Amino acid sequence: MDRVEEVVDRTASITDPHGLVPRRPGLSRSLIPATLMSGSAFFLFALEWAPVGYAVLAAAIVTCVWLDRVLLRDLLLIGVGLIIVSTVSVRANVSWANMALLGTVLALAVAMPYLLSRFGYGDHAVRFQWLSGEKWTRGMWAYLIAVPAIGWLVLPFYFVRSGTYLNWPPLADWTEVLRFFVGVNFVGSWDEFFFICTIFALYSRHFSFWAANLLQAIIFVSFLWELGYQAWGPFLTAPFALLQAYLFRRTRSLLYVLCVHLLFDAVVFLSIVHARHPEMLPIFIY
Repeated sequence: MDRVEEVVDRTASITDPHGLVPRRPGLSRSLIPATLMSGSAFFLFALEWAPVGYAVLAAAIVTCVWLDRVLLRDLLLIGVGLIIVSTVSVRANVSWANMALLGTVLALAVAMPYLLSRFGYGDHAVRFQWLSGEKWTRGMWAYLIAVPAIGWLVLPFYFVRSGTYLNWPPLADWTEVLRFFVGVNFVGSWDEFFFICTIFALYSRHFSFWAANLLQAIIFVSFLWELGYQAWGPFLTAPFALLQAYLFRRTRSLLYVLCVHLLFDAVVFLSIVHARHPEMLPIFIY
């Protein structure tokens, strides 16, 4: 086995203005444990086969010990986050108790990898950089306008025609609607902190942009499947996950990708409320 390499720059991050040079930019054996780690999310979240998911996750760690001990450090952080998330069901439930439990668990899934990286490893791989210091371009502003327009065209058709709106709460009264609104925005924000700022950022230290992006998208889409984006939902969620990582790399701005996500989720919220109560918000074509 090759001698274990040292991490040259522990301050390196995907948000660096000069970019991040990955250790393994091409095809390498290090992709094996990384793919196993991302694949474990498919079993943990999409299929909800926890024993199989944990076994695949353990196989990723063991394989990484053998193949790439530098990657092991960051793969352990991803594994910690996945295990924490897997301890609860993320199916939509707006009861007060479930919202408190899920909120706590999801917050820990972001906090623990960050704290372990920052204070355990002493590096800065995970950063929550709100702004890059650069002005938003006309293209960025145009995309912010386009996002809800695209959502208005696509989302009601998806939720109503596929019947997946039934995966969300019945929204029997205004208090449930309000809690649902809070939950949609919380989970949408968390997605960017966890999948992009944490998982994608950690993978980006080791692999090319597209390899890191595909690896995070597997986890992102698996999580969203359990959340309720089922049927042909992955045809929507997979491009969205890939695009969010692309935007984060280009803009280096958490605020921008959050704005994109929350604008899209605003239409998600309105679409599901309308699907549950067709007499409300008759503003969609599907």
